Amino acid sequence: MQAKEVEHFYLAYIACLNAQDWSRLADFVEADVHHNNRPLGVAGYRVMLQNDFASIPDLHYEIELLVANTNCVGSRLRFDCSPQGEFLGLPVNGRRVVFSENVFYELRGDKIARVWSVIDKSAIEAQLLDARSE
Repeated sequence: MQAKEVEHFYLAYIACLNAQDWSRLADFVEADVHHNNRPLGVAGYRVMLQNDFASIPDLHYEIELLVANTNCVGSRLRFDCSPQGEFLGLPVNGRRVVFSENVFYELRGDKIARVWSVIDKSAIEAQLLDARSE
């Protein structure tokens, strides 16, 4: 794919996630997809995403920054949501938090083969700390 095609592919992938259209996930993700060096396959990747939506009912992926070339995507995603219970080991318990995720995707052919993701946990910690001091 050319860079513009990769960009359109990624936008469609994010739309699929936001719609929770799990029947289409395999259109975007390789059968042996890895996430942070863990081999999950499509089924494991789907379960991971479904668990995210179960613990964060108002989860919505918002693209802040997108860089794409012929076989790689880099994106900064923004989240404004209210995770239930613990999130990343933090007692969020339904409070609204805003944070980012920096994520890189390696494409093989026309699908995502590897995903590396880092969530800005310190931003969440700071918001929880601010909430306690109010």
